Order: sequence, then C-alpha cells, then structure tokens
Amino acid sequence: MTSVTPEEEEGLLVPPSPEYARRQNIVAAIIPLAVGVIAGIMSWNLGIGTLSNPGPGLWPLAVSVAMVVTAAVLALRSGPTGEEETFTREALIVVVAAVSLLGYAFLFERIGFEIPTVALLVLWLKGLGREGWRMTAIISLGSTAALYLLFVTGLGVSLPHILPF
Repeated sequence: MTSVTPEEEEGLLVPPSPEYARRQNIVAAIIPLAVGVIAGIMSWNLGIGTLSNPGPGLWPLAVSVAMVVTAAVLALRSGPTGEEETFTREALIVVVAAVSLLGYAFLFERIGFEIPTVALLVLWLKGLGREGWRMTAIISLGSTAALYLLFVTGLGVSLPHILPF
C-alpha cells in the first residue's frame, strides 16, 4: 500500500529529481533543435536568393537559424530550474495535438481544406478539450465556414477545397 504525501493529497505536484529535470530540459531543447535543422535544410533547398532579391527560402531559413540558436542555448543551459514538472498522462495531449497537425497537413493537399479542418477542430475540441458535442459542432463548422469565406471567397486564396462554389 502506498502512502499519499500531503502535497499529493492537496493536488500539488511533487517536483521531479534534478536528474529527471535535466533530461526533460535537454529533450525540450533537442526537439526544436532538430526541427530547426530540418526546416533549415528544406529552406535552403527552396533557394535563399540574396538580400536584394530574396528567394522563397530566405525567411524560413532565418527563422530556422533563430530556432537552432535558441534551442542550442537552451540545451547548454539545461540544468534544473526547480520549475519542472513530471510528465503525466496529460502531457500526451501535446503529442496528439502535434501529430494531428501533421495529419492535417497531409490531408489538406489530398482531400481539400474543409474536411481536415472540421476533423482537426473536432479532435481538439471534443477529444483533447473535452467540450460538449453541441459546442464542438458549432465551433468546428462555424470556424471552417468563416475561414472558407475569408480566404477562398473574400481574399481569393487558392486553397484546395471540395465545395464547388
């Protein structure tokens, strides 16, 4: 039988050990570092051009470099700060949200704007946010319609979409 500490009884989280906190901080720095390096390579492949005649990859490369530098500083300063928390089941929400964005990007080009947008919002609102079905339906459909009207109808942006108008 395990005993419950007074902090746990009051709903307060027990801070992780310094070794665990350091590992957390290193992982939190390595992930954006890797994303920045990959984005930098992809930006370079787009073509950066020159400052007077910028290519499509110039600004994404600048953001990627800033991301890599910031992540490197975070990795170097990865010592425990005392503000770390242990990972719980709730941390999986972030993973699911990130993976769902990858799925959204994959489906966006293949089946259009509307269905993936509604599906993403339903997942985030109902699945991750635990909203009721009524609110989820109103926000998902309303937001998708508003974005469609703004970008496709109002601004004339050529988004892949299935609606014929």
